[in-house]
Order: sequence, then C-alpha cells, then structure tokens
Amino acid sequence: MMDRARTALPPGVLSMHVLPAEHHDRDWDAIVVPRAVKERLLAQALLVLRHGRKLSMLAGLPHGLIVLAGPPGTGKTTMARGLAQVAALALAHEGSTTLLEINPHAFPSDMLGESQRNVTRLLTETIPEIAARRPFTVVLIDEVESFAVRRSSASFEANPVDVHRATDAVLLGIDEIARNLPSVLFVTTTNFMEAVDEAFLSRADLVMRFALPDTATIAKILESALGELAVQWPALQPMAADTERIARLAAMCEGWDGRRIRKLVLAALAQRLEVARDPSGLAWEDFFEAARKKGGVEWAGPAAPTAREMFPGVHRHAHTHQHEDDDGHSHS
Repeated sequence: MMDRARTALPPGVLSMHVLPAEHHDRDWDAIVVPRAVKERLLAQALLVLRHGRKLSMLAGLPHGLIVLAGPPGTGKTTMARGLAQVAALALAHEGSTTLLEINPHAFPSDMLGESQRNVTRLLTETIPEIAARRPFTVVLIDEVESFAVRRSSASFEANPVDVHRATDAVLLGIDEIARNLPSVLFVTTTNFMEAVDEAFLSRADLVMRFALPDTATIAKILESALGELAVQWPALQPMAADTERIARLAAMCEGWDGRRIRKLVLAALAQRLEVARDPSGLAWEDFFEAARKKGGVEWAGPAAPTAREMFPGVHRHAHTHQHEDDDGHSHS
C-alpha cells in the first residue's frame, strides 16, 4: 500500500509502504540462511524500533543502523524488505510501520554544495516528517556506497570537496536522527564494502556479511524454487521432492549467487519450445542442460528453420508495400 502517488513522493524517495502488508511476506521466506542469522537480524531491528528511546539515554547510544554487505545477487535487498515486514508483524499490536525506500543515486550533483543540501533535506526534513506519522519507521537504502562515499578515496574526477560535504551531511543526519528519532531504523545494503565511508560503518549497530551459498543452501534454494513452480503446474510436484537430483543439480551450481540459481528455473523452462508452451512438460534433462550452459546459450547445432517453417499453420495477412507511421496513416 502506497502512502501517496509516486509522482508526489519527496525527492530521493523511491517508495513508501505501510506495513505489515501481505504481499511483503515472501521476501523474508525467499532468503535461505540459517535460522540464527534471521533471528539475530530481527532482534537487532526490534531492539531499536521498540526500545530505541530508552537506549538513546546510554553513553554508547545505538545509531539504528544495519549494514548488509556482500556480492550482488546474495539477497541483501530482499532480506532488508523482509526484515521490515517481519518487524512490522512483531510490532503490529503497537501500531503500523512505514517502510521508506531511498534512491541514493538521486543525491549526487555537479553543482557545488547541492549534494550536501539534498542529503541534509532528506535526513533533517523528509525522514522526520514521515516518521512522525506512525510509531515505527524503517528506512531502506540500497547501494549505500553511493550515499556515504568513502572520503579517503573520493574521486578527483568528480568533486572531492562536494563528496566530503555530502558524506559529512549523511553522518550528521544519522547522528541527529539517532538522538531525536531513536525509533527509526536504517537498513542499508552494499556490494562494495570498501567504497563505504569508514565513519559510516563505525556507526553501524550490526554489519552482516552475506556470502555466496554453499551447495547445501543451493539445494534448499532449488527446492524452494521448484516448490513455487509446482504450485502453478502441479504435475511438477515430484521434481520438487526429488532430493537426489536436486543435490546433483546443486553441485553443478557451486559458486553461483542466489539470484542466478533462481534464474536457472527460467533457463530450464526455456530450453525447449514445447516446454515454453507447456511448462508442465519440464524434465530434469532441461535443468541439467541449462546448468551445463550456466544459464546461457550454446552457439552450436544446425541452422534454425524459417519463421514459416516453424509455424506453418498460422494464417498470415496479405502483405503490401505500405507501412504505417506512428500517427496511424498509411503511406506507399
């Protein structure tokens, strides 16, 4: 559920949702990690959202900042959205939660000082104004390395002074929110930890590093993906229960990230035209072939038939030498 029309969202805000919302349940469930990992993440979130005001009285106050770091495709953003939903479920009896997604690429500017002003406006005006509407607020910032640029390696091809000022504004804003709005939780993701400012990382209450899944986890991801497929095409249910072949397929996917593993299902469905027409005809050979090709295409084999040879029974309209412009008028 959106708070307002997308066109009316404040600058730099990608989306705003009121949680809990049923369509967000899948995000948490989709990420296959040990139970203790999810519990630690949820505990950190609840600690800030529920007890942030009391904890802010401590000398080492929490900053309400979680950093999820790791290679692309490991599920960081999905986990972040899932965390917001599960935390909102845990707190539902105390009120609803706002999930605010920020676009970090909206803030850099070629104009000296403009990046700093944009960041300051977001952290001192926009977020506090939105946080005042509901008891709990979760702010998701993807690719935070674009938002809190490491000042020690700021590029001189850009404007290092402006980069410094913008990152300074981020740190000041995070500190200000931690003091005055301690029930706001920032969940950030990064593919490049080395590009995030050191002072920003030092403020994190939790830095969780995501790794590529091992073969046992890959097997669980494949089992989950096949189970979802079998809901749509029940004839595939035996495949979702075939642990032996799933394990064999998982071994072929060693070193793949979670997103690529789930995409393997689509690649398997697209190995043969007859399966693309009717996915209930999917076979293990399609999966193994797709995995062997690493989800891609092998440039081998005989020439493809012509379009008419492929679909000989389809009626074709008579062709003329006329064509239509975008305005619908025909021309010779």
